[in-house]
This record gives sequence, structure tokens and C-alpha cells, in this order.
Amino acid sequence: MIGWLEGQLGCCWCEGPRAGLLVICAGVGYEVQVPLSLHGRWQGHQAPAPISLHIHHLQREDSAQLYGFEERRERDLFRLLISVNGVGPQVALALLSVLDFEGLVESILTGDLARLSSAQGVGKRTAERLTVELRSKLADRFDGGSPSAPWLVLNGGAPAPLALKQELELTLTALGYGPVEIGEAQRAAAQAGCQPEAGIDDWLRECLSWLGRQIA
Repeated sequence: MIGWLEGQLGCCWCEGPRAGLLVICAGVGYEVQVPLSLHGRWQGHQAPAPISLHIHHLQREDSAQLYGFEERRERDLFRLLISVNGVGPQVALALLSVLDFEGLVESILTGDLARLSSAQGVGKRTAERLTVELRSKLADRFDGGSPSAPWLVLNGGAPAPLALKQELELTLTALGYGPVEIGEAQRAAAQAGCQPEAGIDDWLRECLSWLGRQIA
């Protein structure tokens, strides 16, 4: 089984809704499906370029598919996602494309069905199944993780009330920001020192400040 590829980027490819990279290793080219977010980051690179990916190798009777991720934790999360009944590789990739790693884990832990359902192929029932089957598994893996926590900001961020999170997301969505940008801005605000007891104005100010720096 292939678990890791390190070589040169041959090209980026798309076939319908599927996106991937051609990774050339020792004269052999491997077609690897990847989340759209990862595909977009590599589109601007001039081939050949050095690349390494953590791989999930799915072997079936009539085919073999490779799925690639920049970080091992993303691959491990992908494996957890496809272990859920009704969640196949394409749905798992769609979830990782719409939400980054932290955003997806947070959405499952907090039961944020609307956010999970924003991924193509994920309806309410599938979103509910994800939270029921994976919540405890994910909570055990992350510091401070608790299935009952109202909002977890990972990577050193401080928890904040669910009501504040929802208000912040609604405001930033109305301003035209997408779920990935919003999730990254929330974590940046937490790491910048925003405390759970802070009001919406403080969180919004930090988020907009961080988002403004990304555009600049």
C-alpha cells in the first residue's frame, strides 16, 4: 500500500468535479486526487516543482485510487470520514475542500450541521451521522476536546460561547467572506488574545484586521 509520495509535480488536472495532481517519482507518474483547496494552491506552481504528500491508497477489485494530503492529520481525518456510513471519498474530499482541518473538526465537535451541509453531497442526515459517529473519536484526539464544549478553537485558541461564534459568522458572511476565511480569522483572533468573555465587537475587530492583512 502507498502511504507517502515524494517527487516532482508533473501537472494539475481536473476531471469533472474531481481535482488532482500528477506526482512523478523515479520516472513513474502517480495521479493523486486532492481537496480543491490543495489543488488551487498548486495551480500557480511551475512544473516541475518538489512535492510530497501523505497518501490514502484505496484498492478495489477493478481499480486503485490515490488520495493526497499535505499533512498526516488531514489524511487521518479523511480516513475517519470515509469510515462513516454513506460518506465516500468524494464527499470526504468535498468536506476538506470547503472547510479546513480545524474548521471541519470544530464543526463535527459542536454539531454545526449547517456548516457541514455546505459541502457538496452532504445533506442534513449525513451531517448528523458525522457528528454522532465521530464526535467522541475526535474529542479524544485534541487537547481540550470535549463533545459538550460549545465552541473549540484549536491550535492554542481559547474557547468562546456558541452564540458569539454564530453571531460572528453571520456578520462575516454578510460581509462576503467564505467559511474557510471565517474559520481562519476566528482562530487568528483567538491566538491574538481575544478572550471568551470579550464582546462581539472585539472579536469582529480582530477578525477584520486579520482578513485585511491577507488581502493586502
